[in-house]
Amino acid sequence: MTELENRLERFETLTAECELIARLATDSTKREFYLKLSERYRRLAVDMRQAIASQAAA
Repeated sequence: MTELENRLERFETLTAECELIARLATDSTKREFYLKLSERYRRLAVDMRQAIASQAAA
């Protein structure tokens, strides 16, 4: 597994963890924080997939 694939896996794991924490949070401020954080990790995962795809095409 390449470094980019490792990072992709990590971002996907962090996304899932943040979504879980947000679902379980009873405090609305924390819920919103973890939802925003999960969205940021999701965007990083998308960017990483694009980087992997462009590296494979080269």
